Amino acid sequence: MKFILIHINLLFIVLFASAQTRDLNYYLEQAKTNSPLINKANNNNQLIQLDMQKVKSILNKPIINVEANVLFSPIISHDNNNNQFQWVSDGANSYTGYDLSYSDGGQYQAFVSIKQPLFLGKTYQSYNEQADIQTSLNENNIKLTQHELEQLVSQQYILCEMAKQQSKISKSLLDKLNEQVLIMQKLVKNAIYKQTDLMLLQIETENFRIEYEKHLSEYKLNLSDINLLCGISDTSIVDIKNINFEISPDTIVQSNFLNKYRLDSLNILAQQNLFNQKYRPQLSLFANAGLNAIYQPSIDRFGFATGINFTWNIFDGNQKKIQNQKSLIELKTIEFEKQNFVNQHNTNKEKYLNQINIIDKQINITENQLIEYQKLIKLYKFELLQAQISIMDYKNIIRDISAKKQENLRLQMQKQILINSYNYWNF
Repeated sequence: MKFILIHINLLFIVLFASAQTRDLNYYLEQAKTNSPLINKANNNNQLIQLDMQKVKSILNKPIINVEANVLFSPIISHDNNNNQFQWVSDGANSYTGYDLSYSDGGQYQAFVSIKQPLFLGKTYQSYNEQADIQTSLNENNIKLTQHELEQLVSQQYILCEMAKQQSKISKSLLDKLNEQVLIMQKLVKNAIYKQTDLMLLQIETENFRIEYEKHLSEYKLNLSDINLLCGISDTSIVDIKNINFEISPDTIVQSNFLNKYRLDSLNILAQQNLFNQKYRPQLSLFANAGLNAIYQPSIDRFGFATGINFTWNIFDGNQKKIQNQKSLIELKTIEFEKQNFVNQHNTNKEKYLNQINIIDKQINITENQLIEYQKLIKLYKFELLQAQISIMDYKNIIRDISAKKQENLRLQMQKQILINSYNYWNF
């Protein structure tokens, strides 16, 4: 029995007394740092900025190309009843090949061309507005993801805390039983109690030892789960600090959840505005310089050309009208989803507050019962020394106290879960 007691105490010291201590904030920071969703959203913001640099370059800077083109159009001349292959005809009348007017013998081009779009400030502004909205969407997704992680990590942390406190309750009662076993051994020697009474108490002590080790295993498992959730590769057993969540003040301003619907609507309007830019008149300046010849003997035709290109989409099968109708439907969908969320949001907050109030009443009842149990166990210990009660009665009262403490702990942890859930919705 002494060996078992020493083993239990050493196990407790290794797991809690000498273990590294961590709190909820540590796990929350690790979860946010290691979140693939947050990392992706941050990278998407960088991609948006790079895309805007590319759009700015396309809309504002000229496009310069080097172009080269060589076309040969040889013929077989049949003039003077003589078949003669000619790379460039000098004016054949009867021949086999493309019509001489097709190329006058070929095309020879080598020049530098430049094209500069004009008056695209509004188009760039439309792209920039959409980029700003997409950046805001990513930042809002980061905010919502962080809030989601806070709820999930806190939930798992509560499970760790519950297993830890359960093991402490079992350890405390186990220590009391071990002390009573030592006292009972003396009482048996003095023939105050029978050997069977001692054996019954030792069996109950073993039951509490098994229960204690079960809760320790649950604690280790829950630690592994929270490490997995937070992307922590460290598998060492640590001690976690106690938590006590408080109900956050009610959101007087608009819920942060609703910001997503606002940004989604703005994004649809920005996409529609960008789509409409294709129906504005487009003007661009072009120029080229270099060789442009169609007759081999005159291949020295170097020069330049410049001009203005104007396009205006007059009709494309009512695509603009169709796109506007699609945007209106998408906006209606978002508004419907928003109203549905508002209903769920208010209902959930009210539900969790009611459950918290019910739990508080149950906690008060169990705590008052535990106070009475503590008074009763003192009397039982005194009567046990006087051999006024049976071991069975003492064993039962210990088991009842254990059950009541575990019940009180479950209620306390359930309250923490409810507060965590309420705070999630009250965001």
